Amino acid sequence: MDAAVTHAFEGGFAEPVLDAQATFRAVMDAMARPARIIEVAPRAAPPASLSPLVGAIACTLIDADTPMWLDPRLGESEAVRAWLSFHTGARLAAAPAEAAFALIADPGEMPPLDRFAQGTQEYPDRSATLILQLDSLEGGAPLTFHGPGIKGEATIAPVSLPADFVRQWTENTKRFPRGVDLILSAGEALACLPRSARLIEVEV
Repeated sequence: MDAAVTHAFEGGFAEPVLDAQATFRAVMDAMARPARIIEVAPRAAPPASLSPLVGAIACTLIDADTPMWLDPRLGESEAVRAWLSFHTGARLAAAPAEAAFALIADPGEMPPLDRFAQGTQEYPDRSATLILQLDSLEGGAPLTFHGPGIKGEATIAPVSLPADFVRQWTENTKRFPRGVDLILSAGEALACLPRSARLIEVEV
């Protein structure tokens, strides 16, 4: 049997219900408190190019009804494709605009945010959620946000975002209630930026 196919059966949740619940709570907590870093122990062991935490988030949020798009770094890995297919049941979307979720291992080279599904005024929930695999959630240019779920202001400094992220995110929030949501992951930490989180200050 092909090694990629063999590995696809391994590395999933040891306790599927409990592990998915714990990961889901962490993501929902982070989404409810935008730009706040949440520590969470990864509960999955995917192939090397997919981080354990992103793998766990994928296993929790993605299923057969939510097509996913993989960036080139992940999409070119047969092992990653096989693992995600087995553990989520999701089909691969051919283009960013066709996906409910996007897994991105190289955020600096990702397509512009407006190329992903934006939803509509009537159905904003048909937009995409992007799960970004970052080098770190600290040490980059500080980004300060305000909006629902943020008491006053919240600042985060992720590393390896696109060079023009500030412009892209400002345009994304202008499309509200349309627009994409982001889950930022690095190591055993995550932070979320729902489209309602408005960027108000950038310190260089």
